[in-house]
This record gives sequence, C-alpha cells and structure tokens, in this order.
Amino acid sequence: MDWKDKLNGLKSELPQVEESPEIAPVKAAKKRQVEPLRVELDKRNGKPATLVTEFQGTDDELKDLAKILKIKCGAGGSSRDGEILVQGDFRVKITGILQEMGFKVKKINFK
Repeated sequence: MDWKDKLNGLKSELPQVEESPEIAPVKAAKKRQVEPLRVELDKRNGKPATLVTEFQGTDDELKDLAKILKIKCGAGGSSRDGEILVQGDFRVKITGILQEMGFKVKKINFK
C-alpha cells in the first residue's frame, strides 16, 4: 500500500465540516445596525486600503466581522472604533459579502 493510498483513506474518515464563518455575534449586530455600512477606498502610506465604517455594535462583534472579511479577502487588516480596515482594494468583494450577510451597504468612491 502506497502512502498516497493511506492518505486518501484518512481523508475519507475525516468528518465533513461545512465552511461557514458566520458567527453568532455578527447575527446580533445585524439587528442593531440601523444605518448602512459605508465601504470606501482609502490610501494609507500610498497603498490602497478598504474601509468599512459606521458599524453599530460591540467591539467583539466588530472583531468577528473583521475576521470574516479578512479571511474571505485573504488579506490583513485591523478593526477599532467602529471601523474595519482591510489591506488592498476589495470594495466590490466586501460589498458583496456584507450584502450576502444581510447588511445594508453604502458605496463610497466606487468607479
């Protein structure tokens, strides 16, 4: 038996996990969010950065939402004071993700 066969046998034994980074606190934040989230492009030290502002929720909910956005975009970033910063120009992608999650979005600086 080859090592590849053993590996494939182990893969079939693993439980299948549904890939859904939807976190419960983010669901609660959607209910509190009255104003639409603003998604805009900003330049930080000459490099593009996507900003999501006007988030109404707790710091934990903000961090959870930032984590989801950064994972789906495959980029770094930060979150503080009701603002999420994702490194790179991901305006269109982040807008789609937020709308898919049920948030209202206001697009700023879109071409």
